Amino acid sequence: MSEHADQKMKTRPETITPIYVSIAAFFVCFLMIANITAGRLISLFSLVLTGDLFLFPVTYIFGDILTEVYGFRYSRLVIWLGMACNIIMAFYFFVLLKTPYPADFVNNDAYQTVLGSTPLIVTASIIAYFLGEFANSTMLSLLKKATHGRFLFVRTIGSTLIGQLFDTLAFMLIAFSFLPFATLIQMIVIQYVFKVGYEILATPLTYLAVRWIKKHEALDSYDYGEHYNPFSLDLG
Repeated sequence: MSEHADQKMKTRPETITPIYVSIAAFFVCFLMIANITAGRLISLFSLVLTGDLFLFPVTYIFGDILTEVYGFRYSRLVIWLGMACNIIMAFYFFVLLKTPYPADFVNNDAYQTVLGSTPLIVTASIIAYFLGEFANSTMLSLLKKATHGRFLFVRTIGSTLIGQLFDTLAFMLIAFSFLPFATLIQMIVIQYVFKVGYEILATPLTYLAVRWIKKHEALDSYDYGEHYNPFSLDLG
């Protein structure tokens, strides 16, 4: 039985609720901020890191909650919404920066620096996001069935180990392939260790959030019979 088993709990969502919409909104919000800041390198204790390091792991926590409570299909919908918003944002930035500006506008170079991500960065971000988020959601769902809903920490940490591996490798190898090999490897290792450690430290908060949401939604989803097709948007 699940750690939060209750005879009154539903095992599949029946409708989209305000709590689900709120989690989805925060997921997309944090994702877009992380993508804007990812290209900004920072130096911390002589280590070279990317600017999204402190925020992007939170999207994985939201992803864990979505899959754990609402199931893979409802998590998949939010993942696609996040990707669509990211693509729209990148396209608008591209168009905006190509638009003529008044001669007395002196801040265009600053906008170009912050918002003018290269096609390589945008491509790396989209590919890494797609691989990492779907790997995370799929693994958590599979582990939930394998553990019969027990040991939530095994699911959240185990799925993060896989999801962040796909995400970190894809993004760093595509976006920062121009860096010296030693620096690139250092950044990959540090990014991966930090993000996984972030999730581990956040496990108590994840437990509290999952318990509260399951109680208020009267829901504890299990993806029995799920084929894990990332390209379907069927919620039935």
